[in-house]
Amino acid sequence: MGPEDSVPTASKGSSTTGATAAPSKATGPSDRQAATIRYIDRADIGETFADSVTGLTFDGQTLRIEFGITRIDEVKANTPITGRRYPASRLVLSPAAAVDLINRMQQIATALTQAGLIKAPSRSPGANAG
Repeated sequence: MGPEDSVPTASKGSSTTGATAAPSKATGPSDRQAATIRYIDRADIGETFADSVTGLTFDGQTLRIEFGITRIDEVKANTPITGRRYPASRLVLSPAAAVDLINRMQQIATALTQAGLIKAPSRSPGANAG
């Protein structure tokens, strides 16, 4: 593993991010330069399947998302179907990464709506009234 393998990235395909170099004591916040970040894929990272989002919290510093997987118990005649849900993965994001995720999910929702795969949420009258 080379030093480039451990470079954190804001998002795949991004050439620049909002990340900035730490200012020296002689410079102010307006003198910061944006860092150029290269995305380097790691094909060895495993994928995690989830069929539900079991938790979502924001504590002011991090967005925590817990994904779950459902396992159905053995089905028996004349008995209710039961199952169990297990945690599959927990994802913790900085506020900047959370905003990036929200923006990207909104783009996906728009594309799915335009493709007719999901319905646009209905807006109640006066919902945008201030």
